[in-house]
Amino acid sequence: MGTRILGARVIDPASGLDRVCDLYLDGGKIAALDQAPASFDADQEIDARGLVASPGLVDLSVALREPGYSRKGNIASETLAAAAGGVTSLCCPPLTKPVLDTSAVAELILDRAQEAGHTKVFPIGALTKGLGGEQLAELVALRDAGCVAFANGLAPMANNRTLRRALEYAATFDLTVIFHAQDFELAEGGLAHEGPTASFLGLAGIPESAETVALARDLLLVEQSGVRAHFSQITSARGAEMIATAQARGLPVTADVAMYQLILTDEALLGFSSLYHVQPPLRTAADREGLRQAVKAGVIGAIASHHQPHEADAKLTPFGATEPGISSVELLLPLALTLVDDGLLDLPTLLARLSSGPAKALHLPVGRLAAGAPADLLLFDPQGQTLAGETWHSRGGNSPFIGHCLPGRVRYTLVDGRVSYQS
Repeated sequence: MGTRILGARVIDPASGLDRVCDLYLDGGKIAALDQAPASFDADQEIDARGLVASPGLVDLSVALREPGYSRKGNIASETLAAAAGGVTSLCCPPLTKPVLDTSAVAELILDRAQEAGHTKVFPIGALTKGLGGEQLAELVALRDAGCVAFANGLAPMANNRTLRRALEYAATFDLTVIFHAQDFELAEGGLAHEGPTASFLGLAGIPESAETVALARDLLLVEQSGVRAHFSQITSARGAEMIATAQARGLPVTADVAMYQLILTDEALLGFSSLYHVQPPLRTAADREGLRQAVKAGVIGAIASHHQPHEADAKLTPFGATEPGISSVELLLPLALTLVDDGLLDLPTLLARLSSGPAKALHLPVGRLAAGAPADLLLFDPQGQTLAGETWHSRGGNSPFIGHCLPGRVRYTLVDGRVSYQS
């Protein structure tokens, strides 16, 4: 089926394209820009004058909660929420039940995602069996089943020798390993960033060194093993500086930051609201500024939602007993556009951090608008507004942004040329 998109401002960060033109989609691909190809027949036409057309957003961390945690969400609900946030491709972490450490689990996730049809899903396989940190998972079999990278999340490895061997094995097969740099022992029992806010509230703290100590170890092992590495959920200005130093030295290292870390600080916890309970924790205003500057400079090349939906009961107990995480993928684009309103990023740079940057980090075949590329794109109104929570597709209502009026509005999300979401 052919689709003609009329008069949008087309921004493709991967090629530097930024101009008003028409787009022609056919057979799930972008057939042409500007001029219709010979014998093109449009079955559908979208008037996009006044809208921005960009590559669909690529989110590197969206917990789909299936299999095993259906009370929190499922593949159908969370991919629909992602499409509503402008996401056409997402990576799901391996913390499922059973853990994503076998081909069978990977195939189940991919089958259910294809049935739902809202977004493309790229599974992240477990680095170790059961995320236990001891025995390596069947990484090559998982790769063949569709896993694009491997991670152990915040679960600790048994020891540094085991981690080193895992990285060397991954490097042998040119596999990407995702690190969540938080030292388990330094962070154990912590609930908030170690500082004045945590002290005032009487909450156990997680020091900045929990991130930087783990980062220092991981970067040294990356250098020794030669593995391709991606550091997820950087939270501190010092951590961002360490990533920049590693990149300057030529290490094959990329990084992402959670969208909410660019907006919130640990002072949000002053009301004891469990909606702000996340791991790794929100840090200081100085850390937030350091992260923002790292995103601006491209040191951190990807912004991700780190969407973690929860059922209502998970956030109703006393703060220390609540489950960490924010339901945020549904608001990824509007939240990100606040960075443009703040003057931190221009629109093409922001879209690069949300599309081509994440795709490049994990070598995903998405995130660009060019003839022959998959017709995964987003049409949004940059002058519109989104009232967060006015419609809500995720099963997890655990978002502190609900009720906020945010800039921009997703109008259409298209996957392989098919409208998967329309506001």
